[in-house]
Amino acid sequence: MGKVIAVANQKGGVGKTTTAVNLAASLAATEHPTLLLDFDPQSNCTSGVGIDPRTVTATSYEVLIGAITLSDAIRSTEMPFLDLVPSHINLVGAEIEMIDVAEREQILKNALRPIRDRYDFLVIDCPPSLGLLTLNALTAADSVIIPVQAEYFALEGLGQLLNTIKIVRTNLNPALDIEGVVLTMFDNRLRLANQVADEVRRYFGERVFKTIVQRNVRLSEAPSFGKPVLLYDAASKGTRNYISLAGEVLRRNEQFLAESRAVSEPSTSAGPGE
Repeated sequence: MGKVIAVANQKGGVGKTTTAVNLAASLAATEHPTLLLDFDPQSNCTSGVGIDPRTVTATSYEVLIGAITLSDAIRSTEMPFLDLVPSHINLVGAEIEMIDVAEREQILKNALRPIRDRYDFLVIDCPPSLGLLTLNALTAADSVIIPVQAEYFALEGLGQLLNTIKIVRTNLNPALDIEGVVLTMFDNRLRLANQVADEVRRYFGERVFKTIVQRNVRLSEAPSFGKPVLLYDAASKGTRNYISLAGEVLRRNEQFLAESRAVSEPSTSAGPGE
């Protein structure tokens, strides 16, 4: 059973979608079957892997309203080992349509259950809010990665996100863990960026990834070409950063992956007379 990781921060412009796309692509590059779920009505994950959101009809929106199964919404990408559940602007209305649904916070969790065995990792790109879409993602997730921009208001609003995570743990998903905090858009020439990094490390301690995602032109350009940065420029600093981040995620999940494979692999021993 694959590990579900939500990438969440209700503050916009912190590199959340960039992290979701490029972490998923980097995990796939290591030949770990990975599913990227676009759960943001802006659909930037979808376009970021080369799929035009205007052309898709089976999306996370149809899954949430019960029109299709999640399996029906899965699409392959140009990267081996990377699949996508696309999004569409219609998703913006999903929270209103779900409001009277019983156990509405559990919809994504239940939808994921039949397909989790197909993947080692399932990465959810959450919208920049703490509404019902993000609540569904956190309820379905095993852990959450929090991108934090290395700028002045870096920790603004994080208390609210951490409080939401606490509420989800108490009421909906006791096993939800913080996978880690990743510093993004980092410019080591700026004293402020280093001060913010120190503050984030003091606040989160060992949960902060060692990898820092630096400001990089290639990383910014890649989405306009519909490619993860490692397909756009494999030698770029952005590619190296996200490959490094994927390596940390893999190391943190060695035991999880080993246990998952042990459960999913049928026993090869045969009893007497077989």
